[in-house]
Amino acid sequence: MYFNDETQASIVCYQQMESETARKKIYVDKILPAFSKLSENLIFVYKFNSPYSLFDELKADCISFLYESIHKWDESRGTKAFSYFNVVAKNWLIINCRQHKKRRSRHVSIDDPYAMSVPQKAAFEKHDVVPPPDETLIKLAQRGQILKLLEDMRVKLTNENELICLQAIETLFSNIDDLELLNKRAVLIYIREISGLDKKSMSKSLSVIRRHYREMTGISDNYDIFF
Repeated sequence: MYFNDETQASIVCYQQMESETARKKIYVDKILPAFSKLSENLIFVYKFNSPYSLFDELKADCISFLYESIHKWDESRGTKAFSYFNVVAKNWLIINCRQHKKRRSRHVSIDDPYAMSVPQKAAFEKHDVVPPPDETLIKLAQRGQILKLLEDMRVKLTNENELICLQAIETLFSNIDDLELLNKRAVLIYIREISGLDKKSMSKSLSVIRRHYREMTGISDNYDIFF
């Protein structure tokens, strides 16, 4: 009962409040305890762990991500706040812990280059390059446009599975720097695992999202993603 109707009402009040001081008080007194317990329970129940983070660090980062997502929950859609933020937290933990495990399995020490295999040396040399500043800025701008498109698309979706699928895509793009394998198959696997949808439901939801994507990018210059 740590995340109840009072917690949901506090989130609604937080979203409507204009005073930063009042918002901070509502968050600290009413919302933060629920976010803290939710993150803690998910970590323990699903045995999430991160080789590079202590429990408190993992929990704190998860709470921070929930805080950044407060404005995305919309009470008018009929989804309970607990259900929404439970999915958001679980999605973040899945991606974060999966990527940390991959890094650990691929970790090598540059203090012992003789212990590196040939592929490891090649990978190290390849990543020892700083991309040009203009290339970095272009990628950041593109990512911002994609996230804006996904956020604006949210109001066009009415089916809960479609919203869950869109949330999984947003989570994917928000953590794009932590993903080491990106191809069509890998992306679909990520979305399916994060969303928890079966193959048929995910395929149907993605079809609707693709249709809205084509409509939104075809009629407006606001989503000039691939410039």
